[in-house]
Amino acid sequence: MPEKIFIGVAWPYSNGSLHIGQIVGAYLPADVFARYHRAAGNDVLMVSGSDLHGTPITVRAEQEGRTPADVASRFHNEFLDSWKRLGISWDLYTTTGTDNHIRIVQDMFLRLLDKGDIYQASMKLPYCTVEKRFLLDRYVEGTCPICGDANARGDQCDNCGNVLDPIDLTDRRCKFDGSEPELRDSEHFFLPSSTGVRTSSTSPSALSSKGYTTARLRETLSGASLFPSGATAKSASMSGSKT
Repeated sequence: MPEKIFIGVAWPYSNGSLHIGQIVGAYLPADVFARYHRAAGNDVLMVSGSDLHGTPITVRAEQEGRTPADVASRFHNEFLDSWKRLGISWDLYTTTGTDNHIRIVQDMFLRLLDKGDIYQASMKLPYCTVEKRFLLDRYVEGTCPICGDANARGDQCDNCGNVLDPIDLTDRRCKFDGSEPELRDSEHFFLPSSTGVRTSSTSPSALSSKGYTTARLRETLSGASLFPSGATAKSASMSGSKT
């Protein structure tokens, strides 16, 4: 009797062209696996799609003077052309911008909110009085609190590989004008904190992957912010807030 094989493949951000590492690491192996099971007579569903939301798209759009939607649409169409030329055999390749995706994501969010699995609270965020807006993490620069590198970003220190929070930086400055951002309260939705779990910090010489994983675990287990409470799941991610 044929097996039902579901293959869920990583969704690429629509903020830049695909590169060989992505093809070799994610998409080619999945395609080989799917083709094998189809040849074996199994019922295969290989699914992925272009992620049209998130900070990387917002950052590129600002750099190019375009809207996030323009950037996302351009690279989504480029991805479709790449899959065709490479012969990647998707059963379904979609986007995070479809009505179905938006409906399901918002339904899941509202269910979690109703159950108390997501809650609303305030957090301190860097605000640029010159730009008159809250800054994305990577738009804040300063000194890393772990290794002391003076050119760390608010999202990560490239010198030691650790994921950071912009309020942890010393000598904080706005990437656009060099002014010192103010810390202002902003309402966000959060995942509840877990208790009884601790993760250790990495040393400055730790590999970037280890620093990234450790910091993400620490963030998740101590109440991670999803996005501003004044935004929907769709609009928050398009504006570049944490998701």
